[in-house]
Amino acid sequence: MFSKSSDPDNASVYKVRIGVYMIILYALVYFGFIVINIINPLLMERIIFSGLNLAVVYGIGLIIFALILALIYNSMCLKKEAELNNRFPKKGGK
Repeated sequence: MFSKSSDPDNASVYKVRIGVYMIILYALVYFGFIVINIINPLLMERIIFSGLNLAVVYGIGLIIFALILALIYNSMCLKKEAELNNRFPKKGGK
């Protein structure tokens, strides 16, 4: 189904480290959502803007935040891969 590349991923350690940091960051922001719901669930009913309550705004914010983190992760990984591939060129001349 999927073929394994024979080329080593020189940036794999970097990718894992950045991924773990971003997951922790996202988990902390999501934890804030959970804490509000546990401690003061009525706060989620408060209208923030345009008739949208805090629950909807926070939920949409979490989705948008996840997408932004994914774009940042992709950008950082591509940059690191390019840097490491130039430092450790592939065997075979390409």
